[in-house]
Amino acid sequence: MPRRTATMLASTLILIALLCAGVFIRVPYSEMSPGPTVNTLDDHDGEPVLQISGHKSYPASGHLNMTTVRVTSAEYNMNLVEAVYGWLAGDRLVVPHQAIYPEGQTEEQSNQENAEEFSQSQESAKVAALRELHIPVKSRVVVASVIKDGAAEGRLHAGDVIRSVDGTAVKQPDDVAKLVTRHKPGQDVVFTVVPAKDQAAAEKAGKTATSTRNVRITTRKAEDDARAVVGIQAGTDHTYPFSVDIKLADVGGPSAGLMFSLGLVDKLTPGNLTGGAFVAGTGTIDDSGKVGRIGGIEMKTIGARDKGAKYFLTPQGNCAAAEKNVPAGLTLVKVNTIHDALKALGDIRGGKTADLPTCAGN
Repeated sequence: MPRRTATMLASTLILIALLCAGVFIRVPYSEMSPGPTVNTLDDHDGEPVLQISGHKSYPASGHLNMTTVRVTSAEYNMNLVEAVYGWLAGDRLVVPHQAIYPEGQTEEQSNQENAEEFSQSQESAKVAALRELHIPVKSRVVVASVIKDGAAEGRLHAGDVIRSVDGTAVKQPDDVAKLVTRHKPGQDVVFTVVPAKDQAAAEKAGKTATSTRNVRITTRKAEDDARAVVGIQAGTDHTYPFSVDIKLADVGGPSAGLMFSLGLVDKLTPGNLTGGAFVAGTGTIDDSGKVGRIGGIEMKTIGARDKGAKYFLTPQGNCAAAEKNVPAGLTLVKVNTIHDALKALGDIRGGKTADLPTCAGN
């Protein structure tokens, strides 16, 4: 056999052996890729994404698309060949497994966390949109959850409205922890609450719940330090002047908040926010309308451009990462608040694209 042929054959066999080995070598990585984008102004699975009743709304056309990312499951063990291919491909991202599923988090736990974040993002999107339009939204501090086997189990319940702690009025969820930790473990703390069932009954009757009860709880020592705790998570519950529902299944996480809020503003005001342009975006949003950074920005911009987007509303905190690999034909518009986003949409609608605050040079 000629030496050249033998060398080529040996090289081929070595390559095949390496590929075969790579298939069986498992690596601690996961893969992210572009997921579906959904137009918040349109229908999804046969029903409107945003549903408003009890208040005048307007038909909205155009695109205000929220974006998603697909990730490999918590139980999937990526092999070396897949990891190398993902690193070399331009439309996916290979990241350490713990970056997506921290400390051995299971698929079920991840889905539950994402569902909770998605639900909270919907509420914040509603509040931010209505407050931007100067529509009043009432807020109250509630027991969001009760820790199993905690001091408050059986004494307080999810949905109880917290009026005060030790006689001091509670205005924000953080107030509860501050007031409880004034105590030493083993001391009593008194919650004045409207029980969840009483609150629900009053709302059903169109009334305001007035009856309260005092609940005395003996604090315990926190597991990780010497703080006094009672074993609850406080949260915020909102009362809206009309019905606002967001219908979108099989999506998790908080990153659709901005686009939901913009879609609601569009439906609650005459005209079209985009002026017919295809706008997509991402970003968390809080009750005050502040936009926060998200994960997987590179995959979301690719997914948006593949769908047809020309402009992408980008949280300022994500601009640097997004700028590293901007899909051709997509303009990254930097936003910090819902007000920033609405102003940018006004520029797009008016053809003043030179005035847009882009991520370029951020």
